[in-house]
Amino acid sequence: MPGLFCCLPQSRVLFRNETAIVVRDAFPVTLGHTLVIPLRHIESFFDTSAKERAAMFELLDAAKQQLQTEFAPAGFNIGINDGAAAGQTIRHLHMHLIPRYAGDRPDPRGGVRWVIPEKADYWTAADQTQAP
Repeated sequence: MPGLFCCLPQSRVLFRNETAIVVRDAFPVTLGHTLVIPLRHIESFFDTSAKERAAMFELLDAAKQQLQTEFAPAGFNIGINDGAAAGQTIRHLHMHLIPRYAGDRPDPRGGVRWVIPEKADYWTAADQTQAP
């Protein structure tokens, strides 16, 4: 049985090459949240071939340029949830390209470290140990 990303309508595809596609996330966390997905149904980034990785990164660059032109974000988060323990819910590898905008969070420091919130803020304790 094909997975969710194996049967996406062509109307959702923004870019493609011979081994991967780019689509907007159906449930975006920011304006322009984009996914890079290999065409071959694999679950883990670590199961990709060198050719697939190169193709995904080629499309990641193209998607970043398009997002920069269309939305002018101030930064980006790039991430892969690889395995259930890492939060992967769709068992088909996909890379998130999440545009970030000034003010979209009160304090964006730590970025992807917030996947484990109690360990994300390492700077507050460091600032307190250096206080006079």
